[in-house]
Amino acid sequence: MRVTLLSKALVVGAYQRKCELIAAHPDVELTVLVPPAWEQTALQRAHTQGYTLRTLPIRLNGNFHLHHYPTLGRELVQAKPDVFHIDEEPYNLATWLALRAAQHLPRQPRTLFFSWQNIQRNYPPPFSLMERAVVDGVDGAIVGNSEAGQVWLRKGFRKPMWVIPQFGVDDQIFVPQENPPPRPFTLGCVGRLRPEKGFALAIEALRGLPDARLIIVGEGPSEPMLRDQALQMGVAAHVAFWPMVPSTEMPALYPQFDVLVLPSLTQPNWKEQFGRVLTEAMACGVPVIGSDSGEIPNVIGDAGLIFPEGDSEALGHQLITLRDQPRLREALGRKGRARVQAHFTMQRVADATVEVYRALLR
Repeated sequence: MRVTLLSKALVVGAYQRKCELIAAHPDVELTVLVPPAWEQTALQRAHTQGYTLRTLPIRLNGNFHLHHYPTLGRELVQAKPDVFHIDEEPYNLATWLALRAAQHLPRQPRTLFFSWQNIQRNYPPPFSLMERAVVDGVDGAIVGNSEAGQVWLRKGFRKPMWVIPQFGVDDQIFVPQENPPPRPFTLGCVGRLRPEKGFALAIEALRGLPDARLIIVGEGPSEPMLRDQALQMGVAAHVAFWPMVPSTEMPALYPQFDVLVLPSLTQPNWKEQFGRVLTEAMACGVPVIGSDSGEIPNVIGDAGLIFPEGDSEALGHQLITLRDQPRLREALGRKGRARVQAHFTMQRVADATVEVYRALLR
């Protein structure tokens, strides 16, 4: 079967490993279409074996709802896909235009969209009209979490739907570190520095761990506020701010932590959709603590600790427990890696995605 996958997310080199694993299935001939860049991230050609990776022009780069690809129709005529996987939310202009292009092909492929959206939103026209046309016109959907599935059921989606994370973790690259060097008890927070990520809670919790240090990895508008908070709380000497590292260097980052913390805070228009940093850290054998926002408890399962979102005191108690019980840290690290290998590897995500393609054609 010929599969065409349209995805701006696949400009990230580490994510392209999924494409190699999809293409490794003998019944799949894969073409991946990506823009030359998305926002500030230029295309990284890291995993490109076994499939065709093509760039196509993008208009309104960085505009989540309105970006689109003016030459996509010609690309589809050339690719002649049996399955067209539109790796976009169904209310975006890019998705609507991509589906229209597929519907105008002489032989229409099976089509599907991808959605992370775990909060029900009702958009004004024209987005509501595009969403309705996509929901009615596609043959199926993949959603990244169970709550997203419920959202689309409530919106009337009655086509086949599968719950599969957009990307998995390569457990051959994200691996535990043997014999880590002596260091202070080290907490890590990784992600965009925005209020909803809740990194301020980790700084608050640090007050109860005077011998610990916190490394915050990322960039974003909350950085000045977080630095001021660390100063005001008297823990600035124990907090380090590191810039975000390239995706290919992430496997070397997590083993520098004794615990990874994801203290996300639900907002009126957002809650945690997955928490990829959790699965990457777990694959590295690093124990994780997460708030109960969105999908975090389902990702961690029994392989880490969960605290009520916004409760820095509860987070502090959990951190003290892990600091004082190295055997518990080791046990959670092992359980975390086992959970990733059972559910969240790139291989499992790729295999499940291929099964979706086969099911659509059946």
